[in-house]
Amino acid sequence: MSRKRTAKNTSQSHWQEVTHEVIFEADTPAGKWFDVLLIISIVLSVLAVMLDSVSSIHAKYSSFLYAVEWFFTILFTIEYIFRLLSVGRPLLYAVSFFGIVDLLAILPTYLSLLIPGSRYLIVIRVLRVLRIFRVLKLVKYVHEAKYIKQALQASLRKITVFLFAVMTLVIIMGSLMYLIEGEVNGFTSIPKSIYWAIVTLTTVGYGDISPKTGLGQALAALIMILGYSIIAVPTGIVTVEFSRVQELKISTRVCPECSAEDHDSDATFCKYCGSKL
Repeated sequence: MSRKRTAKNTSQSHWQEVTHEVIFEADTPAGKWFDVLLIISIVLSVLAVMLDSVSSIHAKYSSFLYAVEWFFTILFTIEYIFRLLSVGRPLLYAVSFFGIVDLLAILPTYLSLLIPGSRYLIVIRVLRVLRIFRVLKLVKYVHEAKYIKQALQASLRKITVFLFAVMTLVIIMGSLMYLIEGEVNGFTSIPKSIYWAIVTLTTVGYGDISPKTGLGQALAALIMILGYSIIAVPTGIVTVEFSRVQELKISTRVCPECSAEDHDSDATFCKYCGSKL
């Protein structure tokens, strides 16, 4: 009896390893083909959602787009189930970022069946728009996105200090503009003046509010010049961190237990759960 149970467990473990290798690993031929087919499916499903929002196309091809939607929903549902079955700890993957994205990719279509009645059509439309989250599934297949993520994490503290300095600057500039221009020229409050300072400093320039006095225009010119120099600061911070991150060697292996990524190329065990890679 114990031999049968052991053989069954071994067979199940082998099945999980093969499935995990195909679905999660990008270095194997089967894994590459799976990724390519899944990327094509994601792009086509998102394209169907966008075309369905065009009234002229919806009027002619609503039935076809509805069938296409259900086809991709069932396809992604099967993929989601296999992802859960192929990892040793399904709950960890289910609550991870990509696990939640995978669930959001299929959940709205099923929820729309549970909300009948014409008065709920607006709610259904909102749920259908949530299917656009499928485009986030593409992120995991862009390996360079890992470098960008690590660079942003490394520069988070510096950018936070920079943003705090910018907020202090726009509060001071907005308050000065409120004192200079006043309510007569459209600067009716300090918050609205701060809004103008943010728009001017970021070189957006909506033009809904503009200074009329000479002193106000001089201050506005100073803020515009500062805007060009300030925009370059976060770009430089991220660029430096990005060059450092690229020197690190990160493998594409995925932990078979917790489905964690970003392991070192020479790693033997998962740095998150300790399982063998």
